[in-house]
Amino acid sequence: MVDFDSRQHVLQACRDHDVKFIRLWFTDILGMLKSVAITAEELEHALLDGITFDGSAIEGFVRHDESDMIAVPDPATFQILPWRPRPQSVARMFCDIRQQNGDQFVGDPRFVLKRVLERAAKQGYTFYISPEIEYFYFRDQHGTEPLDQGGYFDLTPLDGGSDLRRETIMTLEDMGIGVALSHHEGAPSQHEMDLRYTDALTMADAVMTFRLVVKEVAMRHGAYATFMPKPLANQNGSAMHLQMSLFRGEQNAFVDAGNSEELSEDARHFMAGILRHASELALITNQWVNSYKRLVPGYEAPTYATWSHHSNADLVRVPERKPGMDVATRIEFRAPDSATNPYLAFAAVLAAGLAGIEGKYPLPAATRAAHTLTDDERTARGIESLPASLGEAIARFEGSALMRETLGDHIVDSLVANKKIEWTAYQQQVTQYELDRYLGLL
Repeated sequence: MVDFDSRQHVLQACRDHDVKFIRLWFTDILGMLKSVAITAEELEHALLDGITFDGSAIEGFVRHDESDMIAVPDPATFQILPWRPRPQSVARMFCDIRQQNGDQFVGDPRFVLKRVLERAAKQGYTFYISPEIEYFYFRDQHGTEPLDQGGYFDLTPLDGGSDLRRETIMTLEDMGIGVALSHHEGAPSQHEMDLRYTDALTMADAVMTFRLVVKEVAMRHGAYATFMPKPLANQNGSAMHLQMSLFRGEQNAFVDAGNSEELSEDARHFMAGILRHASELALITNQWVNSYKRLVPGYEAPTYATWSHHSNADLVRVPERKPGMDVATRIEFRAPDSATNPYLAFAAVLAAGLAGIEGKYPLPAATRAAHTLTDDERTARGIESLPASLGEAIARFEGSALMRETLGDHIVDSLVANKKIEWTAYQQQVTQYELDRYLGLL
């Protein structure tokens, strides 16, 4: 399944670095990282034939009567895990999932992204992404006691996570993952790292690696890192803002120097596609009950399908760039949170943008402060509200022809079934807020 040269390169790398164990990674439909470890002696067999596992035990994969699946390592993703003991190192490779007959498994999130990227490539596009990933450090996983009371861009002693961020960056760079910047975010013990621009598939693998490295480093220092979208009430939640662009070869397809805004028609149609389909893909970019506690007014999170150049509360923003820096022209999509499945999120966002380009969707006028308008004013301007709950997101996703075409029946049906269970379970809960609010009153 893997060509000879790639196979030999990985085998030689294992010999050169005294690798004893190789962890084979893949994700379920929720973006949870799965792993199986093999020894170096079994690696050649794994590269040739893959590793068989029970797919029925993986969320969103297959039923019990069709359980056997094959994880096929991708040699291009081979990396040493710097935090594991040496000598006798541990490496990792991401896997593509296949059925027993060798066909690609349609429920594999990585394959879904590859399929959409191939569609873009046929139109001459390469999709590049730089995510701004936010998260929290807490004392442990049993509560939300922060490590500091710092705010945006604060330095020590208010920034209690600077050493954790430093070690995380060094570890990521050892694995070939570039970090453009890092800093303390607005909420107590909240932090952000921005990964350097690269193609969407490489970036999806990097996001999965990033989340694990952040947690590993925190654990070694006796702390706990979480990507929960909104762990603290009355504070900003954790987003994964996506800086995105399409390139044709070496040329940024989003640039048009002759346009007053220097945005090409491709860029404008791409933005219009995201705005039109944002509610349909919300279940992918914001897939948890808790995600919708973040998407509320007043916390720098979007609640309407609007765009602007400056407002952090809009769904899509066009960041400013230095004159002459055409390569830096990009759009920012601000809805996703950092607990999304990056493979499905990147696939869904790209599909929405391509739909805009292919359908030549008109870009509506930029809107600022949509939350200050009345419902009638928003309706008159064609401004759509984003889903306000997981239940609303499920309904809009389930009825989306674009999401079904992009992700396939298997992913759509599996995700809807999973999320309906989560939403029903949440609706049955009686929260502390309700007890505090009503028990002594009613």
